[in-house]
Amino acid sequence: MPRPIGPTIPRWQLGEQLSRLRDRARMSQGQIAERLGCSVSKIQKIEAGEVGVVKAELEAMLTAYDLTDERMREELFELQKLGKQRGWWSKFGAVPTPFATFLGLESAATRIKVFEPMVVHGLLQTEEYARAIAGTVALTSDEDQRERQVRIRMERQGMVFAEDPPEIWVILDEAVLHRQIGGPHVMAAQLRHLLKLSPSVTVQVVPFESGGYPGTLGAMTIFEFDDHMHTPVVYVEGQAGNLYLEREDDLRRCNVAYNHMSASALSKQESHKRIAAVADQHEQSGRSER
Repeated sequence: MPRPIGPTIPRWQLGEQLSRLRDRARMSQGQIAERLGCSVSKIQKIEAGEVGVVKAELEAMLTAYDLTDERMREELFELQKLGKQRGWWSKFGAVPTPFATFLGLESAATRIKVFEPMVVHGLLQTEEYARAIAGTVALTSDEDQRERQVRIRMERQGMVFAEDPPEIWVILDEAVLHRQIGGPHVMAAQLRHLLKLSPSVTVQVVPFESGGYPGTLGAMTIFEFDDHMHTPVVYVEGQAGNLYLEREDDLRRCNVAYNHMSASALSKQESHKRIAAVADQHEQSGRSER
């Protein structure tokens, strides 16, 4: 089954085009909002790709912007249609908007570069590890809510690794291998899982002996897309919220940092050896607890 793209990228593309057309027509967001009979904040959200737009609203906007190019109009209406579709995650009920944006980018990306300093990345987690994470990180005592998070994570993996999966490159700090999420048995199984991933996935480990390196600043994900679809986007998450970086200087800085992280890491083959060795340690620890 081909990977579904989801509504995120089409909404971003449409929003960018509408912003350019409005500027070309020398209209303000307030003027087009008045023309449509809506709030300025709605126009801002449409142009930012945060919300979709209905066909009648798009028709009114294109008329206001005096767009007569039929080919471009057809392309914009196709983007409108794609932007109104429901993401695969909608069957699980409402999810926070920032997470829906992340899932949309992940679904559409052709290459995903990840650095994780604390835990195994969600796309590579076993169900038991994901459940242990949900039980300790989710900060909720609602068991149904935690199980919903696990189901979304497993579904997410199935969607990304469907037909024609993206190239995925994951760099982990060695601390990830040793942190006992769920106990030694869960950890051993998780690390063995990392050794059996699809050929489209590369995993590197930055060993403790590498000392300081740019990864100490925190986790990040770089999404790359087909040229016609979108420019790269960097996702950074922290306690203060989520950031999506698109400016050229930000992308350059993050890619330089990522290259330095890769240079600090063990090769793919040596990383596998380190992962296998730590998995053995967890298994031995688990046996000693019996």
